[in-house]
Amino acid sequence: MASVNELYNAQFMEHVQHPDYKYVMEDADRSHEGVNPSCGDDLTLQIKLGDDGRIEEAAFDGHGCAVSMASADIMSDLVIDKTPEEATALCELFMRMVRGEETDDEKLAALDEAAGLKSVSHMPARVKCAELAWRTLQEMLKDEQPSAPSTTE
Repeated sequence: MASVNELYNAQFMEHVQHPDYKYVMEDADRSHEGVNPSCGDDLTLQIKLGDDGRIEEAAFDGHGCAVSMASADIMSDLVIDKTPEEATALCELFMRMVRGEETDDEKLAALDEAAGLKSVSHMPARVKCAELAWRTLQEMLKDEQPSAPSTTE
């Protein structure tokens, strides 16, 4: 139970109850839908790139469990001012963390607040929820054009 208590702390619940990045962006450069068919979580992620190619703005809209929505909000904040390559590397690091494949706190420090979701690695049913936004961003950044909805299997 310690993992659940670690996850559902005040900081996490603030992202659930008052997400800063949950809105529809009017002038997004890219948009990509992500779906977790095993539980019904569904979100559309949008980003705007600055003239320097960095992510200038990130937002999401959709519905899902607390883990998927908080994770999307935390991720949106983290990737602002990052290049697509930096954001992709953060996505890969996050997914290794929630799968329990990366546990080195020095490496996980790059995830900033997202490292607080580390305890998800002890809750197999929640891993796909936590990964949804990160996988969606990763797929969006590898695709130049918007494509069909992504799914986490």
